[in-house]
Amino acid sequence: MRVAVVTGAASGIGAASARALAREGFRVFCAARRGDRLADVAQETGGVAVVCDVTDPEAVAALAEQVGPRVDVLVNCAGGAFDASTVAEADLAVWEHMYSVNVSGLVRVTQALLPALRASGNGLVINMGSTAGRVGYPGGGGYTAAKHAVKVVTDTMRQEMLTEPVRFCEIAPGMVATEEFALVRFGGDQAKRDAVYDGVDEPLSAEDVAEAVRWVASLPRHMSVDELILRPKAQAAQHLLHRGQIWSS
Repeated sequence: MRVAVVTGAASGIGAASARALAREGFRVFCAARRGDRLADVAQETGGVAVVCDVTDPEAVAALAEQVGPRVDVLVNCAGGAFDASTVAEADLAVWEHMYSVNVSGLVRVTQALLPALRASGNGLVINMGSTAGRVGYPGGGGYTAAKHAVKVVTDTMRQEMLTEPVRFCEIAPGMVATEEFALVRFGGDQAKRDAVYDGVDEPLSAEDVAEAVRWVASLPRHMSVDELILRPKAQAAQHLLHRGQIWSS
């Protein structure tokens, strides 16, 4: 049976990706910090729950030990935006934590699982980036810097491992309406979270992004999807959103 590892699997895109890969027949190791929610996802998918903070080297080493000698697909979903401050007012401790989760954690997990990915003979690493990794915008300096780094790290690994049996893909979604992402960014302020999506006709869902994960994981070994940008129809660019009905009968 093919083996997949998904970080950030307790909720949102990570949980949806674990479900999608399980439906494809993968045995999924679901990794995240929150054990209670993680256990529910693992039970639903028939997978294995592994409590793991990607910023903790010992926890990541334990994840690799539990997963074992072979991994076919690694989906690095652990991440997030933890503020909406201007550069002038930014708390650099928050920015450092954001980088630690989104970038250093991604590299740490990939390093730990590379031997198992190589051993599969056809390893695939899918890094969850963002369209925020393509442009900057006010209030997004820390997050956009981290997601730019995800893109560059993915590109670099692909070049450095050209002769090895591991492919690297970045999936970069635009607006995805999950319950937690914007809520965390705005410190739990539900009104601010809701305002992000207000009036937008069908933002992407976690399941939409998970379908892209599933598709990339289904491709033959000679096909490498370097990057895949996803947006809702209502979003033409990072700042260009249509708030109102698009589709009509």
